[in-house]
Amino acid sequence: MNVNDSESLNDVAGLGNQSLFDRAKKLIPGGVNSPVRAFGSVGGTPRFIRSAKGCRILDEDNREYIDFVGSWGPMILGHAHPEILEAIARTAVHGTSFGAPTAAEVEIAELIVDMVPSAEMARLTSSGTEATMSALRLARGITGRSLFIKFEGCYHGHGDSFLVAAGSGAATHGHPSSPGVPEATANLTLVAPFNDLAAVESLMQEHGSDVAAIFVEPIAGNMGCVPPVEGFLEGLRALCDKHGSLLVFDEVMTGFRVSPQCAQGLLGVTPDLTTLGKIVGGGMPMGVVCGPQKYMEHFSPTGAVYQAGTLSGNPLSVAAGIALLKRLHSDSDEIYNTLDQRSAQLHQLWKEALDQHGIPHSWHRVGSMFGLFFTAKTVNNFHDASQGDVELFKKFFHGLLAEGVAIAPSSYEAGFVSLAHTAEDIEFTAEAIGKLKL
Repeated sequence: MNVNDSESLNDVAGLGNQSLFDRAKKLIPGGVNSPVRAFGSVGGTPRFIRSAKGCRILDEDNREYIDFVGSWGPMILGHAHPEILEAIARTAVHGTSFGAPTAAEVEIAELIVDMVPSAEMARLTSSGTEATMSALRLARGITGRSLFIKFEGCYHGHGDSFLVAAGSGAATHGHPSSPGVPEATANLTLVAPFNDLAAVESLMQEHGSDVAAIFVEPIAGNMGCVPPVEGFLEGLRALCDKHGSLLVFDEVMTGFRVSPQCAQGLLGVTPDLTTLGKIVGGGMPMGVVCGPQKYMEHFSPTGAVYQAGTLSGNPLSVAAGIALLKRLHSDSDEIYNTLDQRSAQLHQLWKEALDQHGIPHSWHRVGSMFGLFFTAKTVNNFHDASQGDVELFKKFFHGLLAEGVAIAPSSYEAGFVSLAHTAEDIEFTAEAIGKLKL
């Protein structure tokens, strides 16, 4: 299409979800710019979002939903929060990108170091994926080792080394989970079940001297919300200390979501490196690698591990991040107590509504992050999560959409409560569950 055509690119707004999706599929692979948005696991037509405010989103069919996705976690204060918008607008009049240092980058680094227990220095990136890729390179550069361990069902972005699935054993070399990932790259990734410390001990006994790092979501968020069992993270910390490997917490999802000191502060386990994203940019594109000075100074230009990015520390993202982190820092007790109360209310009311349907299910909740599984079994890892009733989830998902409630279009994703959700909003969603034909 030429921009001078009679139907200009600006005319796509107002076409409605289905028309937009049909048009998008001709221009964008699958009609979406991130796969889960395509509703592939639940079927149906994606909702194209026109606007959002507080805990509500409005789609191109002019339908409003109470939102428990929150842009996959960062909208902890709610969508279009006035303080965030004001910070972006105030900054934008001075320019949108410089490719040069700014005073605001120093300020946000100071906030991160002040709030994250393990951080003494921070390197800003443009996304969580970029942060995890950079952290892996840093760990390999520091240790001089090539192998690393990840956990089945934990997602660390779409870098080649992380797109690796478990092999046939309980703890094994991985294999590529996407075309385009070379077998040689996958062979450098070791995979173990989440919450299975014995499997990690076995891997470290065999490969420990070659393992640069253990990467873990301290609270898994990409198989639903799955917290660590007692002693699991502490065991990983001890194994890394024993074998000279680095422990890396991927807190792209949990960072500042489960507590103002991130998951590491909440759970009392200190990693060597931490990756952040989502919330740290106030909902704008941003990622962070942070940790002790002795490790962080291995990054160029002070060290030999190369990492760079023209848009790293983008002024708009940094401004949004500063506004959010300041609010979370200064009003932490009030914010996190309210979030916990609202999330506990959601847990209780949704559970009661599902019990009335007589549907087997299990829950996990850590602060304002939650996971609902349609299985009676307690979920501790990806295998447990995969035993859920997929067809029932599809009915649940589309039933809620029809009632004006939006959750993630996948049974393997966590949900999020924001400060904008009121008790009345949560009561409405529970009543909606009660109306479903399950």
